[in-house]
Amino acid sequence: MKNKKLYILLSDTGSLLTKMIKLYTKKTYNHVSISLDGELKKVYSFGRKRMYNPFRGGFVQENTKSGLFKHASCAIYSVSVSEEQFERVERFIKKMELQQDKYHYNFIGLFGFLFNKPIERKNAFFCSQFVATVLKEGNVVDIKKQPGLISPGDIQECVELGLVYEGALRGYHRNEETERFGFSSFVAAEV
Repeated sequence: MKNKKLYILLSDTGSLLTKMIKLYTKKTYNHVSISLDGELKKVYSFGRKRMYNPFRGGFVQENTKSGLFKHASCAIYSVSVSEEQFERVERFIKKMELQQDKYHYNFIGLFGFLFNKPIERKNAFFCSQFVATVLKEGNVVDIKKQPGLISPGDIQECVELGLVYEGALRGYHRNEETERFGFSSFVAAEV
């Protein structure tokens, strides 16, 4: 029985690094995160530890209402999971969160990705490598590629995912708040 949901947030923050990645991927969204709740209160990924320093990265809990996300565009997907799958994902993320200082951003792995040669490093991930690993650990989706070769676009194309919303991230939060207070019951898709 699948009665829980996980949320996948694909985003474009418009940062210089994002623009450079976009030149290579030709994709709209080049960052991916995972959340255990539809309000995106706790969103996890591998990215910047400090907003103005893209070279100091690691495991992060992202605030989708401020910083680089303040003006981001996004696509939010959900996937239905069983209680057991949800708990596996939650345990995996919580374990990393408790030991977050030992995790680092896998910059070298990005070069491996570019040359289709995965470079796996202990306790190091880039964003899509992390999300793919979480989904694999939770037995949520069957990803054929090695996590070090997964792009945000690959995750977006998983057939198990259903689009919840696409547009300005701040618009999603506005819709969530409006619905929470009972002002509207419209669907949040802005596609």
